[in-house]
Amino acid sequence: MKTAIVILNWNGKQLLEQFLPSVVNFSVNEAEVYIADNASTDDSIAFVQENFPTVKIVQNRINGGYAKGYNDALQHIKADIYCLLNSDIEVTENWLPPIISAFKNNAKTAIIQPKLLDFKDKTKFEYAGAGGGFIDLYGYPYCRGRVFNFLETDNGQFNDTTEIFWASGACMFIRSEVYHNLGGFDEDYFAHQEEIDLCWRAQNEGHTVAYVGASTVYHVGGATLQESNPHKTFLNFRNSLLNVVKNVPKNRFLWVVFSRLLLDGIAGIKFALELRPIHTWAIIKAHFSFYGNFFKFLGKRRTLQKKSNYNLHTSVVWQYFILGRKKFEDLR
Repeated sequence: MKTAIVILNWNGKQLLEQFLPSVVNFSVNEAEVYIADNASTDDSIAFVQENFPTVKIVQNRINGGYAKGYNDALQHIKADIYCLLNSDIEVTENWLPPIISAFKNNAKTAIIQPKLLDFKDKTKFEYAGAGGGFIDLYGYPYCRGRVFNFLETDNGQFNDTTEIFWASGACMFIRSEVYHNLGGFDEDYFAHQEEIDLCWRAQNEGHTVAYVGASTVYHVGGATLQESNPHKTFLNFRNSLLNVVKNVPKNRFLWVVFSRLLLDGIAGIKFALELRPIHTWAIIKAHFSFYGNFFKFLGKRRTLQKKSNYNLHTSVVWQYFILGRKKFEDLR
């Protein structure tokens, strides 16, 4: 089962200096390593060519963000399994065999995520994926080990192998055939939550998404776009709404969209009361962008809604903010 580890890079020499050695050292004879470069203007590619001659380079013509960057690069990479890996991830010894074994043991499994821990505090789960992703009734994503901003300590509670709803784009393994049959990532997202859309579409086609806790990686998180950056707030709120329009089934569509707009408005008020008006404005801009894309995504929806994997009832907003339930195991 040929595996290609593909690291998307844009002016990321410092990250490559720090994290590429672990990827190369712990992937020898198990996978080929590629750098998919999004038209960098620094000397990161020269650094890789000089110091890591076994790493292959795929040069994209423009910086099209996460979605287009991978879509463009993966057209030129032949493998059975793609590992889409952020440049700010440190991998561990023997991280690949449990993943490959899981693919071999279940033909329906199309996408896999390992355990994501925080590079800055390796006892904690990391925000962007943790112990595997889920989505609530209103389209809000959360994870085992991470509900909103509450991060659990890793005590081995998620060392299992289990089905999940979405795998983190920070470290996502996917069968190449499935990736290309789905048309890859939706490039209208640019970045953030396009992996949730991809996983949702994969499940709509009968595939499953899995988490393999026997494989561990450490993620810096926010290395390319800090959590405090209002553009990240904009992308997360807008793209989450686009996921709803594109994927929620007809019988819940209007209710979920209306509820989400209302809940987002409450989130905007919360940011304002916390004296973070720049994030309130980011939500407002996200909604205007959502309105501008609404009919375009309705068109995409019509091509996808043969079936939808969406039978979820939990409101993570209600449980977290009203009932005070912070841990995944406490959610009902």
